[in-house]
Amino acid sequence: MAWAAHIEGFRGPLQVEQFEGEQSNPTYRLTTSGGSCFVLRRKPQGKLLPSAHAVDREFAITRALHATGFPVARPRLLCDDERVIGTPFFVTDYIEGRVIWEQSLPELSKEVRASIWREMCRLIAALHKTDYRAIERETFGKPGNYCERQIGRWSKQYRASETERIQAMDNLIEWLRRNIAPQTSGGIVQCDFWLDNIIFHPTKPEILAVLDWELSTLGDPLADFAYHCLSWHVPPGHFRGIAGLDIAALGLPTEQEHVARYCQLTGRGGIDSAHWDFAYNLFRIAAILQGIMKRVIEGTAASAQALDAGRRAKPMAEIGWKYVEDITRRRS
Repeated sequence: MAWAAHIEGFRGPLQVEQFEGEQSNPTYRLTTSGGSCFVLRRKPQGKLLPSAHAVDREFAITRALHATGFPVARPRLLCDDERVIGTPFFVTDYIEGRVIWEQSLPELSKEVRASIWREMCRLIAALHKTDYRAIERETFGKPGNYCERQIGRWSKQYRASETERIQAMDNLIEWLRRNIAPQTSGGIVQCDFWLDNIIFHPTKPEILAVLDWELSTLGDPLADFAYHCLSWHVPPGHFRGIAGLDIAALGLPTEQEHVARYCQLTGRGGIDSAHWDFAYNLFRIAAILQGIMKRVIEGTAASAQALDAGRRAKPMAEIGWKYVEDITRRRS
C-alpha cells in the first residue's frame, strides 16, 4: 500500500468503519492488519458550497496546534489528489477515549460533571491565548472585521442551500447586519467547540483531543466562546443544550460561573458583546443545518442522521430570532 511509505505502522489490508454522527466531512476509522488504528477524514462527494469542507485547512491548523502540545489528533498525511479515493482527505492518529454527546452528562457523577466543564473552559481559554503568529498561521484568515465577514459568508452559504422560506432566518440576517458588534481581538477560533467534538480520557475528566477544525480561522475569540456558551440557551431537544434543566441539581456550572472562569483564565475583565454573539451563533448553526438539508435533498449527506439535523434549521432560526426579540424588549 502506497500510504505505508508515509505513515509508520500503516499496513494493509484495512478494516474501514465510518463514524456515526458526522454531518459534514465523512470520517472513518482505519484498522491495519497489525492492529494499529488511524482516522481518515475526507470531503463529501458531489457539488459542494464554496469554501465548505476545507480538509486542507483543517489539516494545517491541526498540525500547527499539535506542534505546540495543544490536544489534537496527531496529523499524518494530507492528500489533495482526488484520484486516490475520489475526494481530498487527510489521516490522523486514532485517539482512544470517550466522546460524550449529552451536555447534561447524565451517566456521570455531579463531581465529574463539574470537572468536565472546568476542563472544557480551560482548553478553550488556552486556544484563545495561543499566539497564531508564533505558530506561523498569519495566512490562516483575516483577524480583522471578523463579525462582518462571517455574517456575509454564512448569509451566502444559507442562500445557496435554501430549500424553503424561513422568516426567522431572514429577520436574523437583517438584524445582525444592522447591529454588528465591535470585534475585541484577533486569534484562533475553532468555531465548533462543543462537547461532542471532544475526546475525553476513558476514565478521567481530561481532554485528549479536540476534533473538527474545518470551520476554524482567525477571528474574534469572544464570538467563539459565545458559541460554546449556547448550551445554556438551547433546550435539550435542540442541539443537545441544557437550557431549562436543573443546573444546580446536576452539578453543572451556571453560565455566569463559566463566563467568570473563562475571563479569569484569559485575563479579561468581562464580556460586553454577548447578546450579538449569541444571536450570530444561533444564525450560524441554522445556516449549517440548512446546508445539511440541502445535501440530504441532493443525496450527498454524510450520515444517516442528516435528515433529522436538517429539519432543525427552522427551529434553530426561530430560537435565534426569539432571543433577539427578547433582548430588544428588555432594552426598550
